[in-house]
Amino acid sequence: MISRWLLQFCLMLLFSSEISCLDCNRIYVLQTRMNSESLEHLEKMGGNFPFQCLNERTAFKPRDILKIRLSQQENAKVAIQQILQELFHIFNNNLTQAAWNGTSIKEFQNGLHQQIEKLGTCLSAEKGKEITYQGNENLLLTSLKLKRYFQIIDDFLKEKQYSQCAWEIIRAEISRCFLILDVLTDRLKNEARDTSADATTLDLLKQLNQIALWNGIPPPLPPPTVTSETP
Repeated sequence: MISRWLLQFCLMLLFSSEISCLDCNRIYVLQTRMNSESLEHLEKMGGNFPFQCLNERTAFKPRDILKIRLSQQENAKVAIQQILQELFHIFNNNLTQAAWNGTSIKEFQNGLHQQIEKLGTCLSAEKGKEITYQGNENLLLTSLKLKRYFQIIDDFLKEKQYSQCAWEIIRAEISRCFLILDVLTDRLKNEARDTSADATTLDLLKQLNQIALWNGIPPPLPPPTVTSETP
């Protein structure tokens, strides 16, 4: 009786692990939807840009986030998570003068938190499987550029004492961040397609080998192994 229960428990763990893996492989689906919803909440929380803030807008001149170069070898999940964490930090401090819709603010914050948690789970799973990525130096360089970009935003808000106009200027700027998030999410989608194609090829070769063994004939060539190349 105990052994039967133990078997069922192990099968349940195996099934849940496979489901989690599938969810991470298709995380781009959730990310695409959450990018769109977060941007919608960002637009709704404050409405149109206030006319009285136009003069102050010229004082804010950060580096264009769209010009931050992203290497093709980087782990897109890591870059997305960093951007979301920076956004979550910014929109959880000193919002009293923003005069925004409270419900939209809360939904925006909750959406960011949900995305961060999901990406963290998938990245932890990748570390557990010892998945490595090329271009770690490029990833570090991009991380530093993103930190400087968001530090400029943080410094501007502090300098303006988190005034209503300062928040409106930052809200308009943050909308551009979702263009970068969309680019990175598309990369996740392409990575998932490549992984799926490789897995299908390996499964087919395994089936051919099994059929050959059943019929007493030499199996086909073994599946090629993927080796990492040092740049």
